[in-house]
Order: sequence, then C-alpha cells, then structure tokens
Amino acid sequence: MTRRLIVAITGASGVVYGIAALRLLRRLGTHETHLVLSPSAIRTLREETDVAREDVQALADVVHGFHDIGASIASGSFRVDGMLVAPCSAHTLGAIAASLGDNLILRAADVCLKERRRVVLLVRETPLHLGHIEAMAAVTRFGAIVMPPVPAFYVKPASIEEMVTQTAARALDVLGIDVPDLHRWPQ
Repeated sequence: MTRRLIVAITGASGVVYGIAALRLLRRLGTHETHLVLSPSAIRTLREETDVAREDVQALADVVHGFHDIGASIASGSFRVDGMLVAPCSAHTLGAIAASLGDNLILRAADVCLKERRRVVLLVRETPLHLGHIEAMAAVTRFGAIVMPPVPAFYVKPASIEEMVTQTAARALDVLGIDVPDLHRWPQ
C-alpha cells in the first residue's frame, strides 16, 4: 500500500514550515505527498519568501486545488496516513473546530478526523484570545494534535532555517514518520 500524507499550507505567517516539511518528505521518499495551498498561503508565500509557488508545488507528488472538494483526499475511502497543516491559521483552526468543510483543506482535515487519522496543526497565532484557546481544545477533543511551532533551543540552532527544519521534522515525527534530521533530547 502506498503511504500518503496530506500537507496543507494556509495563510498564517510561517509558510516556511510547510515548505520544510515537503522538503524533508521529498528527501525521505517514504510518502506520496498531497499538497493543498490556500489562496492566502500563496499571498503569504510571496510576502515571506523568495520561493515561487511552482517550486513549492514541485515538492509535492500531487497538488490539489483549494476549492476542489471532490478531490481524492476529500474521501475517507482514499487512504492517507494523516495530515499536516503548516502553518495553520486561526481561521483554519476555527473552521476545523466547527467541522466546516467548504474548502479542500477543511474537508480533508474533517475526513482525517472522522477516520481517526492523525492531524497535526502548527497553529501560528499570538497572542491568543479565549476563542483561539477554545478552538484548540475543541480540535484536540476531536483527535487533532495542536503543535504551535515553538523553537527547540536545546538543539542550539545556528540559523532560522535550522529552527524551522527542526520544527517540521518534529511535526512529521508526531505523525509517526521517522525523520533522521530530527535532533532529539540526549539520552
């Protein structure tokens, strides 16, 4: 059976996390990757990086349209190992918490949750108000894993890129994917 992972990139600051995850997955070669970029992610990509949308899409095996709720990943019968939303905007978090499915990112997350597959949300918002906290509690009750991209300083990162890669590798680790690039706490 083909191992598959959905990677969704939303419009929150930190599109580099999704890009780093796709790069790690490409290097590993263990999963067929299914990418969904929100329109806001495309705008944030332009504002935060020098990476072209086409270059991000080239990192994935399959690219799905944001509004294509008839895509393969919108069905529970299409097997995937899980989903990473990196970064996850407060809007996407709230919509997942409300079980909405009016775009492919939301529908795919909802399908993964109903099928009891892992969903990791790199929620990228600060400071938080009670609505954000309650949405995080709700998605956690539904089975999602909320993982704000907090840097691991114990690895003594020498650059922002190293911090981003460590966080992306840790998110993939939470999804059950062994990533050699992950620096673990010394034994």
